[in-house]
Formats: sequence, structure tokens, C-alpha cells
Amino acid sequence: MEEEDYQKYLKKEAICQRSIVRRRAGGFRITDYSSSISKGLIKAREERLKALVLQNPVPGHVAIIMDGNRRFASLEGRMPLEGHLAGRDKLEDVLEWCVDLGIHVLTVYAFSTENFKRSKKEVESLMTLFEENFLKIARDDRVHKNKIRVTVLGQKELLPERVQEAIREAEETSKKYSDYYFNLAVAYGGREELISAIQSIVHDAKEGKLDEDDISEELVSNYLYTADFPDPDLVLRTSGEVRISNFLLWQLAYSELYFTDIYWPGLTFSEFLKAVRSYQLRQRRYGK
Repeated sequence: MEEEDYQKYLKKEAICQRSIVRRRAGGFRITDYSSSISKGLIKAREERLKALVLQNPVPGHVAIIMDGNRRFASLEGRMPLEGHLAGRDKLEDVLEWCVDLGIHVLTVYAFSTENFKRSKKEVESLMTLFEENFLKIARDDRVHKNKIRVTVLGQKELLPERVQEAIREAEETSKKYSDYYFNLAVAYGGREELISAIQSIVHDAKEGKLDEDDISEELVSNYLYTADFPDPDLVLRTSGEVRISNFLLWQLAYSELYFTDIYWPGLTFSEFLKAVRSYQLRQRRYGK
């Protein structure tokens, strides 16, 4: 698929694609396309776009602000937790997409420090969901088959002990892997991360471990939660919001940004591919 064909593809997608949520048989079903377009044709277009994406370098590190779970649920008057459950399932899909495309680092914004301000009931439900999911990750055959290392970024000490224990199990069982990296920002805030890094730098300077001349961009990066990973190449945010919401403030300095109106649980492989293709078409100049 050449670039002209890709632009035609996008126009056709804009006509036929839509994200209409339907509730069927006790669970969510995402109807992404009008009934007049056959699933076979949609799949064929998706495969063509995937083939085009794979002909070009893919981003090494994709970061995602997963937004819209509650609005997704509220479209039919459901409880927020149902949206979060659908969002959890979507995250499993996206991790598989990254492995399929050869994207080796995925970082997702799962729960911010500001999210603690939500209702006590919702926060408690989310903590239970985190506990269950981290324990599930530790036992997930796909994690071990694809050698995915799981890391949690954030102020883990703010989380309930039961969640911290589940995180430790997920991290411990995958720590030897290095083919893919799956980072979840939980109890995370970009400003808090920078403050923590500054405090650690000042402490080490007072201890005589650092001199003023030692302070550089590289050194600061080494004091961040993401010290072991490259900065994100592509940042994707769902739900139509156009902001980064205190996420990886230092690391996103030269990242390419992609915003979509689709709520997180409704994200399709086609839309994910379009985000990656958008990245591939940009010229990254780094100020040059």
C-alpha cells in the first residue's frame, strides 16, 4: 500500500468506521462499522494497513493514556466498574498487538495520583481490580511465552498492601525477561516523579556522590522511574481529550502525539495501526 493508497484508506475508514457501543447478552459488544460493510472487507483493509506498517520501522516504545472507561460505560447507564472491566480486556488486546507488530516497550497510564480523589467505592473497586489483574499477569502464559517483563511505575507505597504484594509477584515472576517490556503507571504523577528525582539528586550531592557538573539530561533520566527504558516514541491518547495529564512529563519532550476520539475500551486494531502509521509518516527533527 503506497502513501496515496493509504490516504484513500483513511478516507474510506472515516466513512465506514464508527464507535457505537451496544449492550448484548449481558456484556459489552463494540460495533465498529456500519452493517453494510462486510467483516471480510474490513479485515482485508486491516491486513493491508498492517502490511504497510510492517514495511517501515515501528516505534520502539509506545505510551498510552487509557482514557474513557467511565464514559464508555455511561453511554448505556452502566456502572463505572463495567467500563474499567472492558478497559482491562482492551489492554490485553493492545499488549498482543504490540507483540504482533514488534513494539518492544509498552507503557500505559493506569491510575494517577489524582485518581485517588474519586469516590471511595470506585477507588476500592479499582484496587481490587489491580490486585486481581497483577496476580493474573504473574500466571499468564502469554507473558512467559513472549518473555514480557512487567514493571509498575509510581508511588507504590500509596497502594494497599494487598495490591503491592500482587505487584511484587508480577514483577518477580517476569524479572528475568527482556524480549518485551510492559510498564504500568499506577499511583503515578509526572510532577511527583520529577520531585522525587530532584530530592534523590540533592541527597546524593550532599553525600558527595555527585558534583554540580555531573548534572545533565542523562543523569536526571537515570533518577526517574523509567531509567531502564528509552523515552516513548509515540504517545496515544483515547477519548478525544487533547492533553497529557501529568504523564511522563520529562520523557515526552520529543515524543510524537496521536489523539483519537474513540474511548479506550472501543479502540480497534485498525485505529492502533493508524496511530503507528501516523508516527511513521512524521519527520522527527529533535529541534534540528
